[in-house]
Amino acid sequence: MQDKVEERSLVNVLNRLKKEGGCTLDFKVTEDGRLTTMDGKEDFRPDQVRIVDFYRFEGESDPDDMSILYVLETTNGLKGTISNSYGPYADENIDTFMKQVEDLGKDLDKKDK
Repeated sequence: MQDKVEERSLVNVLNRLKKEGGCTLDFKVTEDGRLTTMDGKEDFRPDQVRIVDFYRFEGESDPDDMSILYVLETTNGLKGTISNSYGPYADENIDTFMKQVEDLGKDLDKKDK
């Protein structure tokens, strides 16, 4: 993973990622637990997705404003982002999907050793 640049806002990081190229898509997680492009033309299972990087953001005045931005790459080379809140405002579908992706990555790391 790249060295983190101190950036305070989600918008600034998104703009930088798009400007540097590659991360042009926004993803969402469907009710049936698949990652999809916003236009719904392509969807992916957790085993078809890799977390390239992530950024955590904390609300300056309210701890409930905490969020995370994931930079993702799919097995067919698409790169994009998805974000989620922490705590009671978190999207459970995103949490579940990203946990599955993380667990698959840990299993691959064990096999490589």
